[in-house]
Amino acid sequence: MVRHGVMVVGMTGTGKTTVIETLAKSMEQLNKEGSTDYYHKVVKRERLNPKSVTMNELFGYVNVLTNEWTDGIVAAIVRANVADTSDTKKWIEFDGPVDALWIENMNTVLDDNKMLCLSNGQRIKLPATFTMMFEVNDLAVASPATVSRCGMVYMEPVHLGWEPIIETWAITFKEERKKDGAVPAYIVNVIDKMKGLFK
Repeated sequence: MVRHGVMVVGMTGTGKTTVIETLAKSMEQLNKEGSTDYYHKVVKRERLNPKSVTMNELFGYVNVLTNEWTDGIVAAIVRANVADTSDTKKWIEFDGPVDALWIENMNTVLDDNKMLCLSNGQRIKLPATFTMMFEVNDLAVASPATVSRCGMVYMEPVHLGWEPIIETWAITFKEERKKDGAVPAYIVNVIDKMKGLFK
């Protein structure tokens, strides 16, 4: 609600993804229940790992031979979602380590003017329905300029522990092995033994 750029920071296994998913589902549920609050809307999530592709593939590039522009992943996602004029919330989630190169290109997006500036001179204005989310392990290489533009949510590992992870696995394991609406007794025994090994 405060910032259109949000960084969820914490070690792997602290529940960053689950927190984001829970917030999105909560907003959608409140919308379905008839809430008229501006923030209680259906959420459309776009996830990508910015470190899995090159800078050209991420933001776009000009072919030096033909002088033609090719959109990168971020540019394509932004264009597609800007074209959607509904009041659906659009979250673009960067799930991967922060890199000084690609994150600096996001500074104009994270500013109050919310403008994506591409290397071919194009500028795409992001509507108020957009939120840029960053799911990161740490901010060691992020500049103060980038950090100051974002809201921070720090997930401390001490609060979660291992129990919820095992419980979630057990629930999923049971659901996947249901037969005729019931979980076979041997599955329950396997789960109980597995949970006992962690204590």
